[in-house]
Amino acid sequence: MSKKRREGGGGGNIGCDPPVINALSMDGGLREVSLSVVFSVWCLLLLLLLCSQFLHSQTDPSGTHERSTSSHGSINVMLPWRLIDRFFVDFYDYAEDGMRENYCKRKLAQRSERVKSVDLHPTEPWILSSLYSGSVCIWNYQTQTMVKSFEVTELPVRSSKFIARKQWIVAGADDMFIRVYNYNTMDKVKVFEAHTDYIRCVAVHPTQPFVLSSSDDMLIKLWDWDKGWMCTQIFEGHSHYVMQVTFNPKDTNTFASASLDRTVKVWSLGSPDPNFTLDGHSKGVNCVDYFTGGDRPYLITGSDDQTAKVWDYQTKSCVQTLEGHAHNVSAVCFHPELPITLTGSEDGTVRLWHSTTYRLENTLNYGLERVWALGYMKGSRRVVIGYDEGTIMIKIGREVPVASMDSSGKIIWSKHNEIQTVNIKTIGADNEIADGERLPLAVKELGTCDLYPQSLRHNPNGRFVVVCGDGEYIIYTALAWRNRSFGSALEFVWSVDGEYAVRESTSRIKIYSKNFQERKSIRPPFSAERIFGGVLLAMCTNDFICFHDWEEGRMIRRIDVNVKNLYWADSGDLVTIASDTSFYILKYNRDVVSSHLDGGGSVGEEGVEDAFELLHEINERIRTGLWVGDCFIYNNSSSRLNYCVGGEASESEDNPFIFSVARFLESRGMLEEALEIATDSNYRFDLAVQLGIAIEAQLDMAEECLLHAMDLSGLLLLYSSLGDAEGLTKLTSMAKEQGKNNVAFLCFFMLGKLEECLQLLIESNRIPEAALMSRSYLPSKVPDIVTLWKKDLQKVNPKAAESLADPDEYPNLFEDWQIALNVEANVAPKRGIYPPAEEYIIHAERPNETLVEAFKSMHIHLEEVLLDENGDDTHEAIEENGVEESQEDAVEVDVEADGSTDGAVLVNGNDTEEQWVLTPDQ
Repeated sequence: MSKKRREGGGGGNIGCDPPVINALSMDGGLREVSLSVVFSVWCLLLLLLLCSQFLHSQTDPSGTHERSTSSHGSINVMLPWRLIDRFFVDFYDYAEDGMRENYCKRKLAQRSERVKSVDLHPTEPWILSSLYSGSVCIWNYQTQTMVKSFEVTELPVRSSKFIARKQWIVAGADDMFIRVYNYNTMDKVKVFEAHTDYIRCVAVHPTQPFVLSSSDDMLIKLWDWDKGWMCTQIFEGHSHYVMQVTFNPKDTNTFASASLDRTVKVWSLGSPDPNFTLDGHSKGVNCVDYFTGGDRPYLITGSDDQTAKVWDYQTKSCVQTLEGHAHNVSAVCFHPELPITLTGSEDGTVRLWHSTTYRLENTLNYGLERVWALGYMKGSRRVVIGYDEGTIMIKIGREVPVASMDSSGKIIWSKHNEIQTVNIKTIGADNEIADGERLPLAVKELGTCDLYPQSLRHNPNGRFVVVCGDGEYIIYTALAWRNRSFGSALEFVWSVDGEYAVRESTSRIKIYSKNFQERKSIRPPFSAERIFGGVLLAMCTNDFICFHDWEEGRMIRRIDVNVKNLYWADSGDLVTIASDTSFYILKYNRDVVSSHLDGGGSVGEEGVEDAFELLHEINERIRTGLWVGDCFIYNNSSSRLNYCVGGEASESEDNPFIFSVARFLESRGMLEEALEIATDSNYRFDLAVQLGIAIEAQLDMAEECLLHAMDLSGLLLLYSSLGDAEGLTKLTSMAKEQGKNNVAFLCFFMLGKLEECLQLLIESNRIPEAALMSRSYLPSKVPDIVTLWKKDLQKVNPKAAESLADPDEYPNLFEDWQIALNVEANVAPKRGIYPPAEEYIIHAERPNETLVEAFKSMHIHLEEVLLDENGDDTHEAIEENGVEESQEDAVEVDVEADGSTDGAVLVNGNDTEEQWVLTPDQ
């Protein structure tokens, strides 16, 4: 069947939002189901098997199901063997938990048109999805919203990729064009015809300005965007559609291509012929991906023969064939951070395989029909899946780092299979390290591990380290990293004196001596789901925990509680048992137990009755915990650090959500409540200012600190806020000495020393600015400044210098020139008078009007008053009262100390005792 026809159609499972993904979780799941329910499920499955012949007649031989489409949607028929397969996969995970864990968590689910390719941005929380409808969408997986959408073409867009270093996306579509967009501005950067048939894939070189494209025209082309997107090389050799191309991350000069001619070819840039060909699939190859780790030269391919193959491209041999999908394998990838291989199929499932053992670890089915694409990013545990009906993002693994620290401060951690170490005591006790500060430590490569570490743990004296993973354990020496012992184990725990125990299964626990020799084997009469080490060996089920001694394996005490974790104090007398909703602190009566056992006392099903004494019960869930002496420090479910002493639990670190809650209260106008819970000092200060209660301040100390630090800008803020004219005067001298002309100018201006401001501008060669300032504040100085300006400008542009007008020669060109001169003369005497800061409110409420406007308003107001008194003899009355503009009357204008223009105007008549208080017209 042709690839183009196989991609037609659609539909199925409408409204199936909840995924079928590992229904058996770590916190219980099927373990709560009774045997009768399990038996009923098996009977149902057998009944479905009896009907398989009828259902098989409705399907094609490949195992896929017919889709009966109608105007009401579509119907999915789930085959019985697929149900059984999924049941077995989940049950297998349930039966072998311990070191294996249920680690898939969905982070994004967005329904859309059919998704043909997905990509992750390396720095932004973005997913790029190319749709069969002809659009390209960018989703933000943190906010669960669409960020941008590009209408590329009316035909399917089969591949698109981020080019983050250029802020671009490049997309190839069925119209045979490649388009490049800037994802910030959404501008179309380039459009060009790239092939003569559908474009199946585009791949971006990690460092060079290259883009590869593959097409149904059986060609691969290399494009260079530094050369205007010129095609610099064409690769020919495939005899069918080239479905995918990908660069080798270990050797970016080579790349691999997958084709429906059943082959995978490896090429080198600069050579038109393939280096070699891998041929092993019985049908067309849809996808290919390289292994990103440093130890294996592998690549993986997926094919229409319903298998995926892992190849060694150095020996050119097939290492493993992954079988299990019920339809064509359409997408494959090696996870860059975990030992996981992912395969996606048109059967609607994504399968997770172990990269070393090739064991099937998990099967995901989100009910969104066929899988078309997988996307990942180096350094991240997120994986994106493109389906017929939308996009899913999952996060694989856990956030807890695989690391261990001994009592001397030596830390060992794993990075993939590589082991690294560092000693935090090399910093020295003299260095003061702040909380949250990154430590400047020298990392040392310790060695490699034969298995992929899932946990690391020092023994009590720090001499040995055990590495656990994949159902095995290896004990290494901590300094030289030499292998001392190994074996099979679902779990591994240390005792306080260096012995250890392993849980091989739910019915067998073995105890080993310090010499790594098996000393005792215990078969508990119950299903041991977990074990814990420490002073006693503890074995747990979902309902209770049993403590045993390390010497003889005798049961010490049974406690009915659902245990999630166990923490022993260094003294061995206190232990914390953590459950789902609370934790309990118990005292271990070692002497009581010893006397009971030494006296030959019997131990029943419940153990020694007085072995433990309940001291405290705290209704809080623990994430992690640690004993420091008799103080238990723990991190609760809200990521809040607490400590418990004497049964009292107290906070030792602020809740990270406190600031958000305080902001929310502030937005609702509840400032007092926000101040009550806020902890950040800067934020509390802002709230106190808003509430008018910020009355405590050591301003003298602040001034002293600013003076010692020579922070002139800070001093300017302090003196101006306090209205300290004396301080501003001192600051002007300091600023001029240090050449801080901006600070000096502002100080002079606030002090009303306009002549000094003007002189400072002239000394700074800011003559145009000096001319503008003199025109606004000191018009009498304008002629002198214009003369200087002309002289300075004559050196650069004589014509422009001649065009400057002098107000003495051309007063008609300067509006209200004579009034400005009069205002300056009358305001000058009051310029050095500073009103008290407490009168700021009075001055702030005055109308904002220039002195010239105030002078005009006063003149008009006075004319109107005289007109009302003298009738038509207005002009004569004005002349008699001496308010003609040519006369020098005593016009006093009360202004701000800084020479601002929003003062009230006070007019004193010369020939009358009556005073006129003239306010500007509004």
